[in-house]
Amino acid sequence: MNTEDADETLYPIAILIDELKHEDASLRVNAVRRLATIALALGPERTRDELIPFLEDSIDDEDEVLLVLAEELGGFVEYVGGPQYGHLLLPTLETLAAVEETVVRDKAVESIAKIGVLLGQQQIEEHYIPMIRRLSIGDWFTSRTSACGLYAPAYSLSTPNTQEELRRLYGLLCNDDTPMVRRAAGTHLAKLTKEVSKEHVLSEIIPLFRHLAIDEQDSVRLLTVESLVAIAEVLSPEETKAQILEILRTMCTDKSWRVRYMIADKFVQLAKAVGADIVREDLITAFVALLKDNEAEVRTAAAGQVPGFSTLIDKDSVLREIMPCVKELVTDTSQHVRAALATQISGLAPFLGKDQTIDHLLPLFLALLKDEAPEVRLNIISKLDRVNEVIGIELLSQSLLPAIIELQEDKQWRVRLAIIENIPLLASQLGVAFFDEKLAELCMNWLGDSVFSIREAATINLRKLTEVFGVEWAKQAIIPKILEMSTHENYLYRMTTVFALTAIASAVNGDALRDFILPTVITLAADPIPNIRFNVAKCFEQIIPLAKKANMTGTVNDQIKPALAKLSEDSDNDVRFYAQRAAATAW
Repeated sequence: MNTEDADETLYPIAILIDELKHEDASLRVNAVRRLATIALALGPERTRDELIPFLEDSIDDEDEVLLVLAEELGGFVEYVGGPQYGHLLLPTLETLAAVEETVVRDKAVESIAKIGVLLGQQQIEEHYIPMIRRLSIGDWFTSRTSACGLYAPAYSLSTPNTQEELRRLYGLLCNDDTPMVRRAAGTHLAKLTKEVSKEHVLSEIIPLFRHLAIDEQDSVRLLTVESLVAIAEVLSPEETKAQILEILRTMCTDKSWRVRYMIADKFVQLAKAVGADIVREDLITAFVALLKDNEAEVRTAAAGQVPGFSTLIDKDSVLREIMPCVKELVTDTSQHVRAALATQISGLAPFLGKDQTIDHLLPLFLALLKDEAPEVRLNIISKLDRVNEVIGIELLSQSLLPAIIELQEDKQWRVRLAIIENIPLLASQLGVAFFDEKLAELCMNWLGDSVFSIREAATINLRKLTEVFGVEWAKQAIIPKILEMSTHENYLYRMTTVFALTAIASAVNGDALRDFILPTVITLAADPIPNIRFNVAKCFEQIIPLAKKANMTGTVNDQIKPALAKLSEDSDNDVRFYAQRAAATAW
């Protein structure tokens, strides 16, 4: 290789060095993000021999740079020559796994785990396991914290002797003097449990779990809930009763609301894991207690578990034990609890069946529809389809429709939007006569809403209604009302006319397109407001393919093309742009 070639091959590294020394952190971040490109330029051998050692010596930077470096190295195996060289990335990531900043450590652990599953057993034994040892006995708690996340990925790839050592080292971490290390051990114990044999779960993992589950720090105890689920999934119901039932009872009534919150949040998953006997004998009572908990956060989490838990017990128990609690939660002092319940309560309808839904749930739906909090109203409206499937639209319309109609002018626009999104479902079930009497005017009123998202949703709603009831109905019921808006003095109404006609164009036939939609759109092409004119051009772009499909080539040539030609010479840049784009589809 001559001197010129040598200088050229050094070029990527030289650039990287310069950029990583730049005082601007954002430039250093960008340099690290381009590591893959530089590695490709260098090739695997020089990446291993030059780039990786350089990076090992460069870990003295701001956290945002180190975070990106930790992320990039997780996908770097292919650039160093494949899995057989993947272990060369571990020293740099090991250093990053011991830094002070938590997000950097977490990302480094994630990347190490990604690389670990690609390594062969010899690499695991010679490089990965020694790294775990060093991190696990490090002087600083940061390294010991990171070590906890590295055991599960390596466990199944290790020899039996090494597995025994890993369990011993993990036990030391579970008993560490530093709460942050015990927290990390509690967090990752569930993953390790899934890798360990049942024999060792019984003999070693359960004692570690018990120790962490009664830790003096509630921040440690709350992180053992997932481990409880993982252990229960391994054990038989009899073993669960003997080994962890007492701890489960204790955790359900823990003095810390944060622990009770975690139990409530995972309650269905936990109930499925422990078996039907424990659910029936212990967990119904525990769940009722969580639904009545003094802390709103716990009641919120429990409310979200109501439908899922109800399917695990018999209907009589639901009606006797769970429904009284649900009725209390409908008027809970916390709107967050009521909002969580509103999201989930409709999930009870399929389980309870038609009669019980009518007797027990419909009154609660009505109460939630009239709740003072917009989020509660929004959540219950958005789940109406579940109720409709169980009780039928006739009963739904009789009991809930009046309350829904009352919300058409709700101050919270997202509530109005949720109603609009449910209108096509209601329309298809109610039939055209009922719709015209009760809901047609409602749908037209939304076209004049002050919020753009509502007006936009209203136009889409009209297209869906046209698809439900047919073109002839649209020509009679909605198109004339849309056309009336085209002469309104407020430009927003005229703009909405364009949007509405564009939306329903795809749902009508050629006659309606030619007789109703096109004449109005062509008239609006001369509107004094530029925003309307360029939306007319957009409308033409949508209509032209439809017109051609309907064998309306003459209309395209005689009416649309002249209108677009005029718009293409408009004084407004946007109008010209969209007109010229639309014109391209006409030829």
